[in-house]
Amino acid sequence: MLETFKKLKKYNFWGGEKISTGFERKIYTEKIKEFIGNKLIKVILGQRRVGKSFVMRQLIRTLITDGINPKNIFYLNKELVDFDEIKNYKDLNELLGFYKKALKVKGKIFVFLDEVQEIEGWEKTVNSLSQDHKQKYEVFISGSNSKMLSSELATYLSGRYVDFVVWPFLFEEYAQFRKIPKNKESYLEYLKTGGLPELFNLPSEEMKNHYLSSLKNTILLKDVIWRHKIKDAQLLEDLFKFLTDNIGNLFSINNIVQFLISQKIKTNHETISNYLSYILQSYLFHEVERFDIKGKNILATSKKYYLNDLSFRNYLSSSFDYGLGKHLENAVYLHFMARGWQVFVGSLGKSEIDFVLEKGQEKKYVQVAYTINEKKVVLREFGNLEKIDDNYEKIVISLDDVSLGMRGGIKHFCAWEL
Repeated sequence: MLETFKKLKKYNFWGGEKISTGFERKIYTEKIKEFIGNKLIKVILGQRRVGKSFVMRQLIRTLITDGINPKNIFYLNKELVDFDEIKNYKDLNELLGFYKKALKVKGKIFVFLDEVQEIEGWEKTVNSLSQDHKQKYEVFISGSNSKMLSSELATYLSGRYVDFVVWPFLFEEYAQFRKIPKNKESYLEYLKTGGLPELFNLPSEEMKNHYLSSLKNTILLKDVIWRHKIKDAQLLEDLFKFLTDNIGNLFSINNIVQFLISQKIKTNHETISNYLSYILQSYLFHEVERFDIKGKNILATSKKYYLNDLSFRNYLSSSFDYGLGKHLENAVYLHFMARGWQVFVGSLGKSEIDFVLEKGQEKKYVQVAYTINEKKVVLREFGNLEKIDDNYEKIVISLDDVSLGMRGGIKHFCAWEL
């Protein structure tokens, strides 16, 4: 354990080392900081490589700036090969004990466990720390598998946690990071590039393609194939490609099965249903249910699926020019999800509302269009919203050069103005 502790020292800040925190993700750190100081376990979720580790280090910097002794902060990133020997909760407990003894730690300890799902039985240690009455702990954990950090956490920790999802860079973060103005040109570039932070440091398209291919394979392998003992890896790959090519389209599991069978791929409803749930748990895609606006109920038929980051489509699938309106729709979905809105596809008789947004008592209706420079498109997009007979905010978002302003109480936004 001494050798592991020596390696741990490299990644902690016990000697006053400068903390590499990267681009400030205030949309997340400000939310999490509101909960610092209580016994609730802070759970940071999200796809691999979206910046969860940087958010954790930014929180650590905040604690140190606020006067917490760096020695009272324990940070372990299980994604690093340096800590392969920490295989289960017993190893973790031993390392924590060694740390406290070696540094003679006194007072409250802040424990940060990055990619905690890589530690077998992690929930036993996390639960024990959060309930320890002799030693005060405040625990922060991150993970890349939503099933492990939702249903299992609810089971093991019985509501003693609060969770936060970290998304790839939103457009405003992208513009700030690159120090460029927010306009149509930069927004189109954002749609093409996507928001995965490490992409911005890669100089060539070939390197970006290689990085994304490797990342996709890592997620599918570690978070799906290994975790769920998948037998047909090629079928999983075929399903990923189908979802990527059909972002923003309404379809059911039966539609997927029928399509794959038409391509001479053997499968069935149960297998595709399971594989789809595993992909969703890895945060590669997100499922959006249909909401009957008049009936006020969820429709159990077809659903829509959106990528966690558009770069997977742009670099690994069909060309960027194909279906640009769907790229925009996907980006708008991410924009509102990252801001805490619950998102549905709206059904209104024979009409469809792209997004119905809910947050507490608030509600919005959103239509997304590539352009509304034709009269028939204006009538369709605004007309669908005009059919809704309530007073909640109604918005149309497009990639037109200028905004049309307000029309019949409905506001038009250029996408980069959001």
